Amino acid sequence: MNSITIGLFAHVDAGKTTFAEQLLYHTNSIRERGRVDHKDAYLDSHEIERARGITVFADQAVMTYKGTTYYLIDTPGHVDFSPEMERALQIMDYAILVVSAVEGVQGHTETVWQLLHKHRIPTFFFVNKIDRTGADVNRVLEEIHMHLTPDACLITDRLADGCLDESLIEMIAERDDELLETFLASTADARDQAFWLRELREMFREHRLFPCASGSALQDVGILPFLEQLHELTSSAYTDTESPFGGRVYKIRHDQSGMRLTYMKALSGTLKVRDELCYGSGEEQICEKITRLFLVNGTKTQAVDQVRAGDLFAAVGLSAADAGQGLGSICDQLLYDMVPTLTSKVNFAADKLNVKDVLKAFQMLGAEDPSLNVIWEESLQEIHIHVMGLIQLEVLQQLVKERFQFEVTFGSPEILYKETIVAAIRGYGHFEPLRHYAEVHLLLEPAERGSGIAFESVCHPNVLSVGSQNLIKTHLFEREHHGLLTGMALTDVRITLLVGAGHNEHTHGGDFREATFRALRQGLEKAENVLLEPFYEYKIKVEMDYLGKVLSDIQRASGHFEPPHTTTTHAVITGRVPVATFMDYSTELASYTHGRGILHLAFAGYDRCHNEQEVIARKAYRKDADPLYTSSSIFCAKGAGYSVSWEEAEAKMHLL
Repeated sequence: MNSITIGLFAHVDAGKTTFAEQLLYHTNSIRERGRVDHKDAYLDSHEIERARGITVFADQAVMTYKGTTYYLIDTPGHVDFSPEMERALQIMDYAILVVSAVEGVQGHTETVWQLLHKHRIPTFFFVNKIDRTGADVNRVLEEIHMHLTPDACLITDRLADGCLDESLIEMIAERDDELLETFLASTADARDQAFWLRELREMFREHRLFPCASGSALQDVGILPFLEQLHELTSSAYTDTESPFGGRVYKIRHDQSGMRLTYMKALSGTLKVRDELCYGSGEEQICEKITRLFLVNGTKTQAVDQVRAGDLFAAVGLSAADAGQGLGSICDQLLYDMVPTLTSKVNFAADKLNVKDVLKAFQMLGAEDPSLNVIWEESLQEIHIHVMGLIQLEVLQQLVKERFQFEVTFGSPEILYKETIVAAIRGYGHFEPLRHYAEVHLLLEPAERGSGIAFESVCHPNVLSVGSQNLIKTHLFEREHHGLLTGMALTDVRITLLVGAGHNEHTHGGDFREATFRALRQGLEKAENVLLEPFYEYKIKVEMDYLGKVLSDIQRASGHFEPPHTTTTHAVITGRVPVATFMDYSTELASYTHGRGILHLAFAGYDRCHNEQEVIARKAYRKDADPLYTSSSIFCAKGAGYSVSWEEAEAKMHLL
């Protein structure tokens, strides 16, 4: 039996979860259809989801139709939970993108489509809510063609029982010269429905054609025909059960006892209980034994002895595999596009709660959602997290109370700035209190935007052992490093170890760490440092009457725009703008366009801050008072260590 994973995606309130309920009902997976507004949807099983009427977690259900097993994953539609959606997206065989027949293509619809398109996931469109006042399937199809892809083709009433009507066959033929010749010729293939169905499947799998159906999930209109069309176009998918086991982690959860569950998809082979599974690479590879396996269907779990290619399952026994991690024969680690641009402080009653308990809870949440990037500021005794928006903070507050039985609040979210350097500079660090010794020289160079921190060594092993060089590398990557302007994370820097030294007798654990951090900081003291802020790539569609105001708003927000694309009635404006000045613009746009303006925002990386001096003044970071860092070096004379400021340290280095 084939196993196929299908993801459900939509802008919030497009009817995605109700659509999922209908699919599950018609495949006898559930006995009664739930509704989001009735708070009884099968896949919105979490109390938080039912209370808010939105999908927060990417949960899965299993349905069987005509001998094929389908794993259905209902993903969050709200932008604040986009990282959860993206982590699930990359293990899917097919996707269904639900679009409202009334609202049409909305901002988050475009965000989802861009991700599906980037990862080349074959995608169905389902135009929902055709029973609503103002619904217009043809208008929505035009919007899909304009804003998403011109290759969407309507299959409602055009594909049934394996037969394609003439207009659908013609659309397929128009996309391939050889097929067009076949269509125009009076050959057997030209009249063979099976031939054209195979070609439609192939074009769909190759990301060249995107079937589009319509209906009403709430009224159960068009669902059964779509289910049959879904089966026609996906059931021939191949699963490789013969190769060695390979899998991909897509989420981490913890049960009520705190046991870690690693959710993954088997991409090849089979996996059994008590099998050893390896992940990571090189010296960092970890091998652990699988102790339990579960198939998951909504809130129900079924213990099994083995899983095979195509299955979605939860495993117990893996202690460190993160979302995106390849396992077994797949050893890479996926990177994600949806990156939080805000940071917030966790507030809690320190007189009532042990800080270690609070930190442990957030580290558990951080394992489940790596985008939180939980940071413990030792010197301040504070916990900071990265977030997408206010709704996420509200949900986190409820989640902490429900799971860990204590109260937290959050500080007002602030923009997550970063720092980098403009030109190459050398940094020197020396650490030599009595009976200790390490010296490190680093070359710091600006790197490409978005590249983070990179390391290489040109130090000869005869000068400094490979073990000591690896130790320096480990220390550089063990934490985020504070920049000098605001204390925010240093990024986009290539660090090269030029030379280093230790002592056979006097170099102890931690000496190279001290010397490395001092070398980095001393280099930053001499460098030209700049502040970076997150940017959006935006796309705004408005009626022509509003074009002037939109352009004025963008300029006021320190953004840039390309020449607008205009028709007689509408204008589409694209460009880049700082997150800080545009994060609340959707509300303003909806207000003055009376809900008719469309805004699509996508994270576009970091660039020079538009109001650098203002931010530096507001942050009021005191670089000399940062307890984690010092740019001074420690030298030894007459049996005692003494401090030398960064300006004078270079002249005293032993290796110059």
